[in-house]
Amino acid sequence: MPAARISRIGDSIRMVLRRPSQAVYETLYHLVWSPNYRRDVLQGESQQRVRELFTDMAEQYDITREEMEVSPDPVQIFCSFPPRYSIVQVVTCFKSLSARAIFREFPRLNRRLWGGELWEDGYLARTVGDKVTAEVIRRYIQHHRTEKAGDSPLNLFE
Repeated sequence: MPAARISRIGDSIRMVLRRPSQAVYETLYHLVWSPNYRRDVLQGESQQRVRELFTDMAEQYDITREEMEVSPDPVQIFCSFPPRYSIVQVVTCFKSLSARAIFREFPRLNRRLWGGELWEDGYLARTVGDKVTAEVIRRYIQHHRTEKAGDSPLNLFE
């Protein structure tokens, strides 16, 4: 089944219902987590590889990525996934599969991340709602991508 996308009508956003067999759903999640010890290990080739891994995983598990930013700290994914997956399953999938591949392909990172863990244990999961809309999250991630040192942070609740 081709994944549905968010459609734009002028400045407003309308989510398109997804219809796999035996379910109809409309979900959007903003997921955020950081490298262990908040180390800036995701740069250059390792950063690009994490982007590729997340893209491949999203395709494999029927996760629609609306926006994604893999920066040295943090990683942010704005996505939709079928209700057969819980939030913890999706985050665990992204974190565990990417960590195994990154440590295998970039063994030098083990020296900067003692303990053998790429990602911190925690994460943020936020759903789109009345105040935190799809457009607010999209702007927040895009602002983070282009943020320069000294810029004031964008508030999610403006």
